[in-house]
Amino acid sequence: MEKFGSRSNQWQKEIQDLIRGASGGFLFGIPLLYTMEVWWIGSSVKMVRLLLAMIFTLAIVLLLNRTAGFRKAVNTTLQDECMDTIEAFAIGLVCAGSMLILLREITWETSLSEALGKLIYESVPFTLGVALANQFLSGGEEENQTSTNHRSQRSPHKQNLTLINTFADIGSTLIGAMIIAFNIAPTDEVPMLAAAVDGLWLLGVMAASLVISYTIVFAAGFAKQPKRRQQQGLFQRPLSETVMSYLVSLVAACIMLVFFDKLAWSDPWQMWLSHSILLGLPATVGGAAGRLAV
Repeated sequence: MEKFGSRSNQWQKEIQDLIRGASGGFLFGIPLLYTMEVWWIGSSVKMVRLLLAMIFTLAIVLLLNRTAGFRKAVNTTLQDECMDTIEAFAIGLVCAGSMLILLREITWETSLSEALGKLIYESVPFTLGVALANQFLSGGEEENQTSTNHRSQRSPHKQNLTLINTFADIGSTLIGAMIIAFNIAPTDEVPMLAAAVDGLWLLGVMAASLVISYTIVFAAGFAKQPKRRQQQGLFQRPLSETVMSYLVSLVAACIMLVFFDKLAWSDPWQMWLSHSILLGLPATVGGAAGRLAV
């Protein structure tokens, strides 16, 4: 039984490390995913440059794994660091590939060379995010407890504290979402993606947005995650907070699209819906980072 329990704990730690690595990849990679130049370069790049890109990425990730990485345990041997480097690259490939398929940049009609080029080039920021996972929002427990105590001292009444935490969640989500959406909304990537992504694929984007947001904030094990569960906002339950933050991120996406004249009041509601959902994906990632930062 002890041997079985030990093996179970090892698997739990491994799964937790994989989730943390994927969350770091999404935090770093999704905002950079909406770049058509990378799609085009990846579609026509030669195999030699792909190999050089892979070697360069692996070398950088190996260096990052010596100081950061995506595991809680610190590697002590070069062999462990090399294994984690390969694993981080694999996680980056899976994350980037799933997003490219979801956004219809890789389909059944895409040639193998084009798909491989897009995948390798887009996996670079995802892989770097995996390697930097332990550095994202890495404030210590003491800092989190101090912040919580200060907030409690400022608001002795439970009702006031609940309202303050609720508005803090909404505000941090809105700020984080708008920062990311502000950089993507004025570009042509969202209209281009909207022309290819429709119907069930839009539902898939919505589901991916919710799952990624939940994973980053509540499942990845980042330093400020325990603080999220201690707060007492009106939406301070994992599922309700995730849904609430997604709706706030969609509002932020709409605001940015209107601000940059990508949407007009005369446009059909289907256009509003598709554009907002597609920009809502990176905005949700920004909102999740914003909630962890406060």
